[in-house]
Amino acid sequence: MGIIVSIIIGALAGFLAGKIMKGAGFGFVVNLIVGIVGGFIGGNVLSWIGIDWGSTFIGCLVTSVVGAVLLLWIISLIKK
Repeated sequence: MGIIVSIIIGALAGFLAGKIMKGAGFGFVVNLIVGIVGGFIGGNVLSWIGIDWGSTFIGCLVTSVVGAVLLLWIISLIKK
């Protein structure tokens, strides 16, 4: 995918993960970082358990959101 689409997916995934985990987003830059890292985590974790939602926009977004939620959950465990 192109860099612009990756940035859009990362920002959306970070925003959605922020809504799911805390009820609010963290701002564009942090949402972007959480979404991009979440996409990497989600892609790896889901491939380990045999799930592949394809490389469509929605598939990449769902994968990134799953990974971003996992990332935020791990961060919340560390903060405790």
